[in-house]
Amino acid sequence: MSAPRFTVVMPVLDGGSVFERCLEALFRSSFRDWDLVVVDDGSSDGSLEVARRRDARVLATRGRRGPAEARNLGAAVARGEFLLFLDADCEVHPDTLERAARRLDAAPEVDALFGSYDLSPAAPGVVSQFKNLLHHFVHQHGDEEAVTFWAGCGAVRRATFLRLGGFDARRFPRPSIEDIELGYRLTAAGGRILLAKDVQVRHHKRWTLAGLIRTDVRDRGLPWTELLLERRRPARELNVDLKGRLSVLLLVVAVAAAAAALALASKAWSLVAVTAVLGLLVLNRAVYRFFLRQRGPAFALASVLLH
Repeated sequence: MSAPRFTVVMPVLDGGSVFERCLEALFRSSFRDWDLVVVDDGSSDGSLEVARRRDARVLATRGRRGPAEARNLGAAVARGEFLLFLDADCEVHPDTLERAARRLDAAPEVDALFGSYDLSPAAPGVVSQFKNLLHHFVHQHGDEEAVTFWAGCGAVRRATFLRLGGFDARRFPRPSIEDIELGYRLTAAGGRILLAKDVQVRHHKRWTLAGLIRTDVRDRGLPWTELLLERRRPARELNVDLKGRLSVLLLVVAVAAAAAALALASKAWSLVAVTAVLGLLVLNRAVYRFFLRQRGPAFALASVLLH
């Protein structure tokens, strides 16, 4: 029996009805040369039984070990030429896998590719819509020659993945930047990663403000900063280009100047704070225009505060 083009590796933890819906969407794919490995990471809601009702190989971790270890476990039994990692809350379009296969066929030297969320996030609410649409914007405006990886919907050659040792589950025992770190190792080893902007999925995750801050700071921002310092060279990739670094600098200046203005009742510091805020608005005007086009002026204003 010949190996399929893709082995879809899907980790799940209490996926609920969204997981079932995403599985149904996967099995409606126009591209059929794939098999499926589902890795349950300690679910208590019946996700394991949902997966077993499908034409899939189902594995389980030893309790809640995190998506890095779950994906590694699935990769270890995969047969496909490419591992296609897909999150359990990401709903593929009928042509998502077909688009990925076409892009890989057109660039046989590529070792990995990843896509993005689409323009129709499923979860309502300003925070959920903002977070998912921002992800779409960042990926759609990134360089196609990437140095990072994204495991929400991303494919990597199985042989390359195994040779690199997979995701670093020891360093990343919970959802974090394990996919980004893998991308750094892959490109450092001479591999090539493609950002395939037409390979899109619909994201179902419901975000809260507290969850967004926790994820962006504790789970992504701090470990990514540490990783960048380890690399000891300027980063020019998703989220950390020159504009991103200037935005962080202006935000720090704005907050510090506003605090000084309040403490000292200083007009000079107030002017510095206002200037920094205006600089932020100008620097990020493209993304704010995007939010304005997609969801209107009230949402765009909210996005300025969330961003």
